[in-house]
Amino acid sequence: MTTHHLRLGVDIGRVIIGGGAPGGHDTQFFSGDTARMLATPAVPAAIDTLARLAPLFEQVWLVSKCGERVQRHTRQWLDHHDFAARTGIPGDHLRFCLKRPDKAVHCARLGITHFVDDKLDVHQALRVVVPHRYLFGPQRTPPPDWVEHTPTWAAAEAAIRRSLG
Repeated sequence: MTTHHLRLGVDIGRVIIGGGAPGGHDTQFFSGDTARMLATPAVPAAIDTLARLAPLFEQVWLVSKCGERVQRHTRQWLDHHDFAARTGIPGDHLRFCLKRPDKAVHCARLGITHFVDDKLDVHQALRVVVPHRYLFGPQRTPPPDWVEHTPTWAAAEAAIRRSLG
């Protein structure tokens, strides 16, 4: 299996860093003090799965929509949880934007071929940019057929591996 030109993009909130209910807010991560924010757990199996997937790709990038304060919190959380060392994803492989559709701009610039995100509107924006799109986590309505629903990291890993042949 070749890693040439295969690049994985992954959202952060409710995909790597755990959050609230489907469609809800990451209340523990966004409110409270630094200790509480850092104690926000990872999504079950996210770190171990990304550690297994990272070697299958030429590059892996984290692409997240958030403002400056949450960007700082995100960087702190990733450092606190030793994310780069545990997954093999370089700490500088991190991109932020202020609007969800702008993730498509980052994906185009980075050459992302596979993307995992929990928001359907992100995948809508990625349709012409990223060939393999995985709608992560529980969803309130059945997703359209142009995106693959992966409710867990086990499902996401299986789907991504299938796409790699």
